[in-house]
Amino acid sequence: MLAKPRNQGHLPGNMLPQVIIIGRPNVGKSTLFNRLVGKKLALVDDQPGVTRDRRFGEAHLLGLDFTIVDTAGWEDEDEASLPGRMRAQTEAALEGADAALFVIDARAGLTPLDEEIARWLRASTVPVVLMANKAEGRAGEGGVLEAYSLGLGDPVAFSAEHGEGLAELFEELRPIVEPLQEAHEAQLEEEAGELSGPLKLAIVGRPNAGKSTLINALLQEDRLLTGPEAGITRDSIAVDWVWTDPGSGETRPVRLIDTAGMRKKARVADKLEKLAVADARHAVDFAEVVILLLDATKGLEHQDLKIASMVLEEGRALLIAINKWDVAEDASGLFNGIRHALDEGLAQVRGVPLLAVSARTGKGLDPLIKAAFELRESWSRRIPTAALNRWFDDALAANPPPAPGGRRIKLRYITQSNVRPPTFALFGTRLDQLPESYQRYLVNGIRRDLGFGSVPVRLMLRSPKNPYAKS
Repeated sequence: MLAKPRNQGHLPGNMLPQVIIIGRPNVGKSTLFNRLVGKKLALVDDQPGVTRDRRFGEAHLLGLDFTIVDTAGWEDEDEASLPGRMRAQTEAALEGADAALFVIDARAGLTPLDEEIARWLRASTVPVVLMANKAEGRAGEGGVLEAYSLGLGDPVAFSAEHGEGLAELFEELRPIVEPLQEAHEAQLEEEAGELSGPLKLAIVGRPNAGKSTLINALLQEDRLLTGPEAGITRDSIAVDWVWTDPGSGETRPVRLIDTAGMRKKARVADKLEKLAVADARHAVDFAEVVILLLDATKGLEHQDLKIASMVLEEGRALLIAINKWDVAEDASGLFNGIRHALDEGLAQVRGVPLLAVSARTGKGLDPLIKAAFELRESWSRRIPTAALNRWFDDALAANPPPAPGGRRIKLRYITQSNVRPPTFALFGTRLDQLPESYQRYLVNGIRRDLGFGSVPVRLMLRSPKNPYAKS
């Protein structure tokens, strides 16, 4: 469905799909508005006519993002009167909308004014979702059945007050809003262009792995103090630098962050060194990509795996470099052994990039920085909602979720809720019983099929019952 020209009254610069709420006074339009935006922005009261002007809010419904518009109650009054002018505002709002939520009161049943509004909406080209509000309990059953006579399709039995029927509303809005949302996301991607700003690159590792020497080699100057004594670097030091890609000649800004060596806790006895380790952890928090530097003369130790796990748990993109490669013994065996140990010890993220470098000779430094930029690109990737759910449908068809106790777990929808690190929200029923093995199946598929590679991917489980309830 193509978006129609926008009404100039909506929020400036907002190109999200626009959904308008329409109905006679006191059917629960403002309560629905508040439910969808997750905040009490609209004044709610039992007195009809509380809302006099249109209100705009950013709505989030199980991964659908759109602008929701609360309108004044539709009243059959003279155009010169206040209720008449409020009705004119509602009619104007419909002209710029992509969909309309027509709300009736299921407990009160249909009224002549409801039927008049329905006739007007049927003559419009705007898609309409009919909502029978206040449908909780038996008192609303009659009104839900009556709503079929309006000729606007199956009504959604809903309770704006209690949040019931959100999943059903989502199913009705999805085919209307999702294509427009995808176009909006594509526009944002186009406007964003290439990743801007310097690559924030932290160098971490055990003491004396050569972190400061590596930064000096990259800068081609003795900027940082180095030496054979472990623990020379006490504070995290940030250095701005411009890297030149030897292949394309392109220059790209980098902020290098050198950190103190991270020893086993039992060895961190000195108070100053404890502060240094805490500072290194703080540096990881502000980095985009983290290089874990190993010492080729010592191989991979348990402490290295602990550092790597800490970086991944913080959601940072990780690559591992084996330094002092120029003095490594049995280089091929060493590399393969470390690769195998990493895949075994970091099972949550297999295939973390592993490179061999020498800070002393300069070997492998340009490929190291190039790999760091490629990792940041994957770490920042956003998948359009429609493409993500096409993948999701294929993943479910290839391997349906289990049915513990004979009761099926229904997975409805997935959306990418954030980037850096990539975070996905999975909506469905009985998600508390979804096995971790199946969650890993989905996460591994996201990495493998959608271009995220080895970056950490987070999967959040969300119930469609009432995702706006405060925890």
